[in-house]
Amino acid sequence: MVVVATVQVLPGHAEGLIEAFRPIVEGSHAEPGCLSYSLHRDKADPQRFVIVERWRSQEDLDAHFAQPHMAAIAELADSLAGPPEVVFSEPIPLGEPAKNFAGA
Repeated sequence: MVVVATVQVLPGHAEGLIEAFRPIVEGSHAEPGCLSYSLHRDKADPQRFVIVERWRSQEDLDAHFAQPHMAAIAELADSLAGPPEVVFSEPIPLGEPAKNFAGA
């Protein structure tokens, strides 16, 4: 299971979002079903961030949303320019398995 979320922050809130995500990323990394969880900054728009997550199963992802460290997401609402765009997907196994999320 792969999740890609995009958020746009209001001007002046980018650094605050990065700091707010520190415990979210660290807590997510500690979850047994987390294969990867990373925050990225758009090079063309420094107010736009992309979160890319990889989970072992749907059950692990469901459990992730109930974790205490995820409560910090709600605290970010006032710094966002709009609602996050979230895509839940499953990888398609093409190419080299080691370089494809489907191969993990």
